[in-house]
Amino acid sequence: MRLTVANHPLITHKLTILRDERTPSPIFRLLVEELVTLLAYEATRDVRVESVSIKTPVTQTVGLQLSHPRPLIVPILRAGLGMLEGMTKLLPSAEVGFLGIKRDEETLEPFTYANRLPDDLANRQVFIIDPMLATGGTLNDSIDYAFERGAESVTCVCLLGAPEGVENVKSHLNSKWPAKDVNIVLGALDEKLNELGYIVPGLGDAGDRLYGTAQ
Repeated sequence: MRLTVANHPLITHKLTILRDERTPSPIFRLLVEELVTLLAYEATRDVRVESVSIKTPVTQTVGLQLSHPRPLIVPILRAGLGMLEGMTKLLPSAEVGFLGIKRDEETLEPFTYANRLPDDLANRQVFIIDPMLATGGTLNDSIDYAFERGAESVTCVCLLGAPEGVENVKSHLNSKWPAKDVNIVLGALDEKLNELGYIVPGLGDAGDRLYGTAQ
């Protein structure tokens, strides 16, 4: 498992505004989209490409294009939806699947309530997007779904992560998928988890802050 923590002043600046409890949902959504696009540049560093011959206004030349099968982007419902636009801006030709995984607030264990992924992911590069890597349970389940369907590699893009979650994912991969290619890209690695399983200092519940809480 490779861990990449972005180190860029623009990312830190935008994360600071996201963390502020006074930031309203419309601004929060906009910043999430911008942050994901920035993180996607790092996350797609190893995206698979192939040579293509083209003719410019001056001459014939050879360039690169995304190879087939296309990458698959998998937002984790519901908060991952807020990151989807930022990823598809960079990978407009990618396909999109969905996983609905919710964390039990008492046990902190994840359970899956929706699955809209292709049955066959052979040779596919999968990009899982979820704002928070907290305990790591949701990410572990998502990675399992991808590899059980034959995915070639998995890249996880999260705004924030906690050390406990990173270690949990690393341990899970070492025991279950030791030979698989997994990359985790974070906007920041925070201090810890609190007793409720929230990232500290974090930014609160990403889903609620993206969409507001239904009354």
